[in-house]
Parts: sequence; C-alpha cells; structure tokens
Amino acid sequence: MSTLDDVMESVIQEVDGALGCAVADLRSGELLGVAHHVSYFTREYLDAVAAAAVEMFRGETVRHVEDLISAKRGVPSERLLEEMQMTTRHTIHFMMILPNHPEAVVVLITNRETSLGMGWSATRRSVLDIEPILDELTV
Repeated sequence: MSTLDDVMESVIQEVDGALGCAVADLRSGELLGVAHHVSYFTREYLDAVAAAAVEMFRGETVRHVEDLISAKRGVPSERLLEEMQMTTRHTIHFMMILPNHPEAVVVLITNRETSLGMGWSATRRSVLDIEPILDELTV
C-alpha cells in the first residue's frame, strides 16, 4: 500500500508544471501527506497553506453562509463546498474535498502554464489512491 506522501509524489510527477501536492485534515489543519520540489515550500509555508485551505472550506464565515443557504432552503445545515480553484500571479491551486472523507482536502499547486483540465483530472484521480489509505488510518 502506498503512503500518502508517495501518492502526492505520483501526482506531481504526472502533471506538467506541478509544484506540490498535499492532503490536509480539515478538522485540525494537519498535513497528512505532502510532496513537492520547491525549496521555499518549507514546513512553515506548507502548514500555512493547509491552514488557509481549512479556512476556505470550513472557516466561520463560510460555515455561516452555508447555514444561511440551508435555512433559506428549509433543509438541515450542510457543508456545501466540494471543490475550489484559486489562482495567484504565479500559481493555480486545485482543491477538492474527498467524497468519502469529507474531513480531508487534497490540494495540488501548479504553475500558471498547467492545463486546467490536467490539474483537475489529476486532483480527482488522486482520490482513488488517497481514500483507501485514509480508510486504513481511521480503522
């Protein structure tokens, strides 16, 4: 069985322009698996990116908006965000909640030249390798 770090490494090897890939726990902000080939992606930087992903998907303001939407629809409150793409001057971040592990998010960071289709395809495909590992960790 592959470790999460190995899976993250295979994703960045698969995608032209990939800079790094990680899985983060949305409850704690902890990095569960990570691989990268960028010298300035220090542990401090990676932890900050993981914390930012938690805030974007599960932050207080996001939860408030989701609660308001659920209330307007007359349904129980639920977490609505599933995927997110963020673009900076030099990078694209592909972020996806894992369908069978909604407490985890996979994040792929690429340069701006990376095909959006390739980035999303690799991010979604990685779930097939990530979720069985998380299943074993939660047993």
